[in-house]
Amino acid sequence: MQEFLPIENYVPHRGAMLLIDRLLAADEESAVAEVTVPRDGLYLQDEGMPAWVGLEYMAQTVAAWAGWRALQAGQQVKLGFLLGTRKFDASADFFSPDALLTVHVQCELMGDNGLGMFDCTIRSRDEVCATARISVYEPEDGGAYVQSLQNTEN
Repeated sequence: MQEFLPIENYVPHRGAMLLIDRLLAADEESAVAEVTVPRDGLYLQDEGMPAWVGLEYMAQTVAAWAGWRALQAGQQVKLGFLLGTRKFDASADFFSPDALLTVHVQCELMGDNGLGMFDCTIRSRDEVCATARISVYEPEDGGAYVQSLQNTEN
């Protein structure tokens, strides 16, 4: 069984924006991360965590997959961006606080230009809670990409 580093080693997210807890599995085509739905913090509502936050759970799991791959290749973890989603479907409107979720992402396409498509599933106790396909972009130099966007806005 493969040992994984703390999640901060694989993703650029920090503090309240880091929503996934740990990487459970990763290989060349897929990854699985774990999330315990918090009892407080960003996005939480009286009913629980809105299911649409699952999109960010999926995107951060893709980021963890990309970070794991980068470290395996002796490279630095890069910034990536969620471009969009298709076919998001959730079995409930909210995730319950303290629910233990597993987020599985499967790479369907990863182009040399940094564009990728992933099939994603969130499960709780082996029951599917949400599914989606997400599109991502990992530029070669994420910092330069963000700077170019800021220059375009000004």
